Amino acid sequence: MNLHMHLQPVPGKGAPVDEAVTMDNTLEKAFVSRNRPEQLEWLQDAGFGMFIHWSLDVQLGCVISHSLVGASADYVERYYTELPKTLTASGWNFDKLASLARRCGMQYAVLTTKHHNGFCLWDTETTSFNIMNTPCGTDLVAQYVKAFRKAGVRVGFYFSPEDFRYLRQSGLPITRNPEAPYPPAVMEGYQALLKQQMTELVTRYNPELFFFDGGEKMCNEEGQNLQQLCMDVAWNLNPNLLVTRGAIPTPEQQLPGIGADTVWEACITLGTAWQYQPTHEQYKTGLHVIRLLTETRAKGGSLLLNIGPDEDGVLCREQENILHEISLWQFINGEAMRNVRPWVLTNEGDTWLLQTKDGQTAYAVLFGHDDWDRGVRKELLLRSVAASEDTTVEVLGQSGELTEYRPDLDAHVYWEQRAEGLWISALNAQRIYCGIQWRNPLVLKITHPLPAFLPMQVQTAAQALLQRADGVLLSADIQSLGSFDRANLSFEWRIYPGFALASYEKGWLSTEKLPVTQSGSYSIPLTGLQPGVTYQYRAVLQNERNCMKGELALFVRE
Repeated sequence: MNLHMHLQPVPGKGAPVDEAVTMDNTLEKAFVSRNRPEQLEWLQDAGFGMFIHWSLDVQLGCVISHSLVGASADYVERYYTELPKTLTASGWNFDKLASLARRCGMQYAVLTTKHHNGFCLWDTETTSFNIMNTPCGTDLVAQYVKAFRKAGVRVGFYFSPEDFRYLRQSGLPITRNPEAPYPPAVMEGYQALLKQQMTELVTRYNPELFFFDGGEKMCNEEGQNLQQLCMDVAWNLNPNLLVTRGAIPTPEQQLPGIGADTVWEACITLGTAWQYQPTHEQYKTGLHVIRLLTETRAKGGSLLLNIGPDEDGVLCREQENILHEISLWQFINGEAMRNVRPWVLTNEGDTWLLQTKDGQTAYAVLFGHDDWDRGVRKELLLRSVAASEDTTVEVLGQSGELTEYRPDLDAHVYWEQRAEGLWISALNAQRIYCGIQWRNPLVLKITHPLPAFLPMQVQTAAQALLQRADGVLLSADIQSLGSFDRANLSFEWRIYPGFALASYEKGWLSTEKLPVTQSGSYSIPLTGLQPGVTYQYRAVLQNERNCMKGELALFVRE
């Protein structure tokens, strides 16, 4: 399977700019990796990490680093001279963050040691633009490493090979997309700076993993880009280092439409921004994050969930509350998120499916049951799962023996293999919250499962999209009908909600359905679209027992 998000050209002049449309977020690229197989397998097993974005411009409540691109000379001057004078960061408690990460089931963490602005959070000898030359005056990287390592959470570093301050000092425009190669003297100085910074980070703090962001478009005369330089320095110093961004696919702010045979990592924010924004922010619910984690794991990836502490290093109550909700759900259901791999299909409607690495256990995460109150029994049918002679079924966290205050209720789980699938009857028996407000999904644990069928396979043929006078012609490649002899093809589509809100599954509409009886390429027209608007779509192949979706894609109506 191919992990890919297709992006069409930017809308015309005057149209709003959205990060996902303007940035190169394509996952279909050649990765130069020296990651060792055991490190990649560890990431697949771990499956969940904490991303921490923080830099000196958090004092302004603005986007991290990027406000410098296209800024006036006065803005840039005050950014680099005034902001270091007021950064106290007096509230950092890395021990608390590490403890919270561990309770959430996060197996690793990644801190922004240096973002694009060039500000370093450690006591570096490479630049005066660092945390030691602020009122904070404390090596935050050292504190972070000590606390998370003590908590048993692997330590990772975000590091930007791009350095806006170095560009400014070299008399060059602050940009992530240089129009021409930099002069050899500039590149030599750039490389020397990055090598020294990377050497400091690796030798002083011994991190387990790196996340490199940027530098792909900045190359020397030999064609080596700055990101590859940093990766090579890291691996030369420690061959056991795991590198995610730069060496494996790392989709941002939205999960891929399908899974992949390769190892991948999604990075998604708790709110809409990477760094803390005091206003105009929209935080995800705990249920939304649990769904993102479940979907990531069901598609074979790892979720790197981002938090943004405020200017003092304190996590705001809204973000902390979400993490507490996740930690409670993980305390009950964490085994379904660790050391697991995709089932034969990712989901049956709102039920998401996973299995242990050895295939001896399957888990069904039951979303879509907002009305399932405690003390209520429900019947479910899993069409892709078949029971064996040794199968058992239980609800994670529940004994199946009793329900508090209701000794008259039968809390046992019952199941039966039927022609149409595995029938299960379960009671929501465990008291998690006072009242009935706990609406996060129950998880079924099914031992010794068997796949009930070979699933269908479909791919969104984004490259074949055709603009027409009355709309567009959407195309899909049906690769296999699996165990079936017929299905219906359609496309789900919506106005693209934007980069920061792309993970919200809202606004989807559907085209007409096209009956198909064999593999091949098929197209369906879509009309009534608005010119200059960005749309998102995906192919859907469905019959009464199986529904498969293709990769997400974007296009701009001409």
